[in-house]
Amino acid sequence: MNNKIKYENAPEEISESLSTSKVINDFLPPPEELIIKEKTKKVTIALSEKSIDFFKKVSKKNNVPYQQIIRKVLDNYSEHYAK
Repeated sequence: MNNKIKYENAPEEISESLSTSKVINDFLPPPEELIIKEKTKKVTIALSEKSIDFFKKVSKKNNVPYQQIIRKVLDNYSEHYAK
């Protein structure tokens, strides 16, 4: 996999771009360090069915728990108005 690829028939602008590009070292932490565990507190709350259906649909599409999405919405709202 370490074989260099030679682009012989590439358009000129692509060939120039490839020859002047530079390698950037990976600077991101591993995925497990990107997950920020926040202190949470359990509460009981009654929400409308349409809200729950909406958040469940969004969560399924994005493969994220719907409670996490609701928490983020509430966090953003409270941060905005706490200023």
